Amino acid sequence: MAFMKKYLLPILGIFLAYYYYSAKEEFRPEMLRGKRVIVTGASKGIGREMAYHLARMGAHVVVTARSEEALKKVVSHCLELGASSAHYVAGTMENMTFAEQFVAKAGKLMGGLDMLILNHITNTNNPMTVFIDDIDHVRKSMEVNFLSYVVLSGAAMPMLKQSNGSIVVVSSIAETAMTGTAGIYNAEASPKEECALEIIKGGALRQKEVYYDSSVLTPFLLGNPGRKIMEFLSLRNYNMEIFINN
Repeated sequence: MAFMKKYLLPILGIFLAYYYYSAKEEFRPEMLRGKRVIVTGASKGIGREMAYHLARMGAHVVVTARSEEALKKVVSHCLELGASSAHYVAGTMENMTFAEQFVAKAGKLMGGLDMLILNHITNTNNPMTVFIDDIDHVRKSMEVNFLSYVVLSGAAMPMLKQSNGSIVVVSSIAETAMTGTAGIYNAEASPKEECALEIIKGGALRQKEVYYDSSVLTPFLLGNPGRKIMEFLSLRNYNMEIFINN
């Protein structure tokens, strides 16, 4: 106990202070100028707003979703906002062949890829009944919400390695989710425009995690400093250069 008070706790305090208060690079919109970005689930909500923010920053954007008509409007508005280029490819992420071919097509349209933003989810009328006596729906949800993310990431990896790019994965409670859970989950959705911007900032700054919420406690509680300390200590056992290159 004396050892803990004298050495361990002060070291822990210094580590946490460094982690939370050390100077971090500030986001600048020009970081995205000319960058080549894919946004999935971009026909509405957070995905659409991310495409619009990227357009204002001068990025090249390729968007995808199921609705071709909605995507046409998104692309048109992206060009009005100042996108370096904007294209769409309509399709469903239930089809893994489409997912793989979409990345290849987007790469050709933009001449490469700097950021892959995975934002799509399966379409469901009632998200609270996913696991009730419908294994086919569970399988569909896993294919769209998980397996397609793996396929898209794998297809994009060669281009992202070449550009030293990044992958952004979005998980949110907003818009249609709040409607589907009305009366069961009572909370207000955060503004999609602000949420979309915070996601883009996190991707540009290559942050491992971004938590956006109206409460200042949320980022601290979900940040889980204990887990980060364990990650820091365990990573010392890895040869990261060999691990990454393999």
